[in-house]
Parts: sequence; C-alpha cells; structure tokens
Amino acid sequence: MSVVVIGLNHRTVPLELLERTTVAADALPKALHDLLSRPNVDEAVLVSTCNRTEVYAVAERFHGAFQDIRDFLCDVAGMAPEQLQPHLYSQHDAAAAAHLFSVAAGLESAVLGESEILGQVRTAWATAQAEGAAKSALNLLFRHALEVGKRARTETAIGRSTASVSHAAVEMVAERFGPLQDAKVLVVGAGEMGEGIVSALTGAGVGHVTVVNRTHERAVELAQRLAGRAVPFIELPAALADADVLLTSTGSGTVVVEADVVERAKAGRPLLVVDVAVPRDVDAAVADLPGVTLLDLDDLRDWAARGIAERAVEAARVRLIIAEEVVNYGEVVVARQAAPLVAQLHEHAESVRAGELARYRNRLGELDERERDAVDALTRAIVAKLLHDPTVNLKRDAGTPRGERNAAAVRDLFDLA
Repeated sequence: MSVVVIGLNHRTVPLELLERTTVAADALPKALHDLLSRPNVDEAVLVSTCNRTEVYAVAERFHGAFQDIRDFLCDVAGMAPEQLQPHLYSQHDAAAAAHLFSVAAGLESAVLGESEILGQVRTAWATAQAEGAAKSALNLLFRHALEVGKRARTETAIGRSTASVSHAAVEMVAERFGPLQDAKVLVVGAGEMGEGIVSALTGAGVGHVTVVNRTHERAVELAQRLAGRAVPFIELPAALADADVLLTSTGSGTVVVEADVVERAKAGRPLLVVDVAVPRDVDAAVADLPGVTLLDLDDLRDWAARGIAERAVEAARVRLIIAEEVVNYGEVVVARQAAPLVAQLHEHAESVRAGELARYRNRLGELDERERDAVDALTRAIVAKLLHDPTVNLKRDAGTPRGERNAAAVRDLFDLA
C-alpha cells in the first residue's frame, strides 16, 4: 500500500485552469465518494483551496491510482486527460508526506508561510473522516502534517508579518490606494476569507467597512464583531456606488459582481477591485471599465513574491523541520507495518498460556481465588518477558532486510499465517 498525492496548484497552472478544478466545500462529500468508487483508491482526502486542488490517496497500485485520480480531476474540470495531465504533479510515500508537510507549513502557498492553509488542511481531513474516506493511513499522515504546520510556525518566523492571503490582499490594496484610514471599503463574502479581510482592514485602521453576503445574517454577525456595517445583498449596487475599494472572497463558484452593475454604480469614478475568490467573483470585463482597476490572485502572487527573499532564511529552517518530520513519520509507518505480526505473536502466546492453565485446572483446584489470581498473573508476566525482546526487535527492524528475515523466521517458528 502506498500513500500518493496527485494535483495541481498555482505554480503549475494558470488561474483559469485552477478555477475549473476547484471543488466547493459543499461538494466535497460527493467528490470523496466519487474518488472512493474508483477501483484503485482505498482512502482519500481532497484539499481544494484558492492555491491548489490535491488528492491524497492510499492505493495498492500507483499507476492505477494516478489514472483514477487524473480522470476524477478531468471530470471536475470538464477536460480531456491529454489536456490536464501535463499540469499535474504526483508523489508517493515519503515524497507525498514531504509535500503535504510543506503545504501545511505554508511553503507551497502564494503568500509564503500563510496561516490559513493549516485550517484548510484540517477541514479537508475532518470532512474526509466524516465521510469515511480517511482511515488509518491518511489519519496518521494528516495528524502528522498538522503537527508539522504548528512546529513550523512556533519554531520559526515563517508565519510572521504578512501570513495570510487576506492580510496580503489588504496590504496590496494599501500599496495601490495609499493610506486606508478614510477609504470606504466594501467586502463581498463573509466566510473565513471574508472574516480575515475584515480583520485585516480593521487592523489597518480602516474606519468605513461594509460587508455584503448572500446570507445577510452572517454579514451582520461579522460586521458587528469587527466594527463594520452590513447591508443586504440586494443593495450591492448602492454599496458599490459609495465604495473606494471592493474586496471579494465568496465561495459561490460563479460571478457575483457583473460588469454592468459596476459600470452603472461608478459611472467612471475610481474603484480598486481585488478579487481573491477561486473561482473568481468579479466579471473579467470590469477591468475594461474607465476608472476601475481589477486585481486577482495572479496579481497577489506577483506582489507576494517580492517578500519571498526576506523569508528565505525562515523557509530553509522550515525545510529542515520537514526533513526531520518525514523521517519520524516514516519510522512510525514502518513500526505500524510490524504491528500485525507482533499482535499475532502475542495472541498465539496467550492462547498457549490459557490452554495450559485450562489443562492444569484440576491440579489447581485446591487453590483459593487469591492464589489462582497469583498463578494467572505470574504466567502472564512470564509470557510478557519472553516476548519483550522479540517484539522490540521486530518493531525496530521493520522495513529493513534484517527485519524481513526476522519476521519470516517468527512466522515459521511459531507457525503464524
């Protein structure tokens, strides 16, 4: 059995293609069951964010799993395999673990070290567990990945300064717009990303924040917590007319800000638009309107790339942590491989012990209950001591030629299947 990862991200595909492979949160359960229905996929976790769509799977045959997952992604994107496959990357076993650990640590993000990805990885894993798609192998991998992500942020400075897409978007706005204290900012979307944007705006001293969301109650809740105001979605055109800056981050999957709405609302007056949704929220034609500047995740990545050099030293420290944790993870995986044989050995010994006690039951009949308990404890202790060294050695040497020889010898000597 191998752990594999197959996917694409902001480094391997343009934004237009990444949008086509994005799987919305409410579509994840169906997508996971689709993956599990394929013959070469035994477990699956699907991580789909604004920067990536990746499938982590457990499979008997790597090539069969690659084809199954590639075909799944082709179905999502509505593309033929020959169109999508050149953009896919794939890794297995230790390399797959290293990739996931890098993702969780923020090294694979457009904003190096961003913190939001750790929560996104945790949510993807939790969804897979709820759907019965993540079992022992992927549970071990993702539990370890979250620990690596936490280590990276507590033991290095990779997550300091601009450490989220939402905060980076606000910093990019400030660089383009100038001081934001008197700016009127409209935020469309009140999910996790929208909350991060509003929080970053508040931290930047913006005093005029308006939140619009299809579910108005969520917009009201967010606005109240972060000192902004909320307006119903139907009043989006009026809110646009009053805005200097528009930031969008919904998960609708379709355009929510049409070009004609912006044109009527602004009538040539300046508007800076930053769309960090995938798929994008804002009609691309908005970029052609007079007075309007439209930026998206591609622009944000270019902006964030300038800060990568400053974090290069911290990124190197994170890579050392990842290398160390890949070794630790591998040792745990190997030890788990020895576990079934160790369990069989102990079950066989217990069966022999219990059988011998039963055979001598009549001879022990004169003993009282306390004495029989002492005999039982004594025989258990003898078995445990006899099996201690073989157990330790089997676990220690698992995955090595010596370990394979020892395992074969134990099976033969004790007639274990």
